Amino acid sequence: ALLILRSFTHICGQMSSSQLLEDYQSVLDFLYTQLPMFQRVGASAYKKDLTNTLKLCKALDNPERKFKAVHVAGTNGKGSCSHYTASILQEAGFKTGLYTSPHLKNFTERIKINGEEIPQQAVVNFVNKNRLLVKEIQPSFFEITVAMAFDYFAKQEVDIAVVEVGMGGRLDSTNVINPEVSLITNISYDHQQWLGDSLEKIAAEKAGIIKENTPVVISEKQEKIFDVFKDIAASKHAPITLASDAYQCLQEDSFKVLKDNQPFLEFPNALLASYQTKNLPAVLSVVDALSAKGFKINQKAIKNGIQNMVTNTGLKGRWQTLQQQPKIICDVGHNEAGMRLIVKQLQLEEYNQLHIVFGTVNDKDVKPVLKLLPKEANFYFCQADIPRAMPVNDLKDAANAVGLTGVVCGSVKSAIATAKNSASADDLIFVGGSTFVVAELDEL
Repeated sequence: ALLILRSFTHICGQMSSSQLLEDYQSVLDFLYTQLPMFQRVGASAYKKDLTNTLKLCKALDNPERKFKAVHVAGTNGKGSCSHYTASILQEAGFKTGLYTSPHLKNFTERIKINGEEIPQQAVVNFVNKNRLLVKEIQPSFFEITVAMAFDYFAKQEVDIAVVEVGMGGRLDSTNVINPEVSLITNISYDHQQWLGDSLEKIAAEKAGIIKENTPVVISEKQEKIFDVFKDIAASKHAPITLASDAYQCLQEDSFKVLKDNQPFLEFPNALLASYQTKNLPAVLSVVDALSAKGFKINQKAIKNGIQNMVTNTGLKGRWQTLQQQPKIICDVGHNEAGMRLIVKQLQLEEYNQLHIVFGTVNDKDVKPVLKLLPKEANFYFCQADIPRAMPVNDLKDAANAVGLTGVVCGSVKSAIATAKNSASADDLIFVGGSTFVVAELDEL
C-alpha cells in the first residue's frame, strides 16, 4: 500500500500543467494503476466516508445538485433495475443519464446518456483538467469516477439520471445526490466484512440512501428486514412503497405483469429471464413515483422501454446468450441469492449436458454459493486476471468439498476453450461466478 501511495504521489507530481496525459489509454493506465480500485484490490480501496466525494463535488461546483436523479441500491437486481428505468425514461423522451458499475469491457460503459457511452476524449479532458485536484484529495478510483459522471451529466444538462450504488448505500460515493425517488432491491449476504454480518445490518447500510421527504420503493417484502426500511423511512418522513404489493409478475406461457391484480403488460418469455419477475415491479413502482412528480411516462413508453432495454442502454452480462450449438450463456450474478436465481433459470433450459465455467473472488465465503450449483454439471475452474481473484486451486478444493468435480483451467479463456472442446452441439455452457470472469469473455 505504501509503494502504491508513493507511486501515486510521484505520478501526480509529474503531471504539471505542461505535462498532460495525452491519450485515452494513458488516462486509463493512470486511473487503474494509481488510484485504489476496489474491484481489483478489495479492502484497501474501500473508503468509509463521503469526505473525498464531497471535496471533489465542491471543487467541481457541486454538479450533483444540477440534475434530477433516481438512486438505486440493493444486493441483487440493482443493475437490471437501473437499466430498465433508464430505458423507460429514454422511451418517454427524457435525456437520461445512467451511472453503473463495474464495467465489463470498457471504462466508458459506466457513464452513459441515452445509451451512448461518455466519449473517450471527455474522460481524457476531465482527468487532465482535474489532475491537481486528484493530487490534493487522493481519491479512490470509484470516487473520481462518480465525480466524473456527475460532472458530465450536469454539463450535458440531462433531464434525469439513474444512479446505481456501488456498494452498500450510506457511505457509497453516489450518496451525495438528492434523488426524486430511491429504490432498494433485494437484500442478501454480500460484502459482509464492510456492510455487516447480518441481513439487518446490511439492510440498514442500503437504507442509508433514503432521504428526507423523498419517496422510497422497496422491491419486495423480506420479513426479516422490512421493518428496518419502514423505521428509517418513517424517521425521515419518506413515503414508502412496497413494489410487490402494487405489481405482480407471472411467467407461464408468456411473461405477464399485473397492476393491482389486473392485466397491465405482457411479453414473450424469451425476452425476460425469470428473475426479472422480482425487478419489474420495482421499476414500475419507480415510474409511478416519477409520474406523481410530473414526469410524463405513458404505458407505450413503459412497454417499449422494457422490450428495448438491451438496445437502449447496452446492458451486458445478465442472462446473456453468446452463441448457439453449443449454447453459451453468461450472467454476472455472484452472491448466494443471485446464484439461487441463476440455478432456477438453468432448470428452465433444455440441454443434454451442463458445463459450468466458474471463478470467484477471494474476499468472500464461496461455500454457500458452491452448495447451490448442480452437482451433475461438468465444472471448469478458472481465475480472472485481477488481484482479488480466488486462486484456482483454492476454488477447486472448496468445490470438491461440497461435491462438485471438474478441471482446473487457470485463465478464463482457457476454461472457455476447454468447455467448448468438451461440449456437444446440444449441450449448455454457463459462465459465471464473478463479474470479472464474465468481463474476460471475448464473445461479449
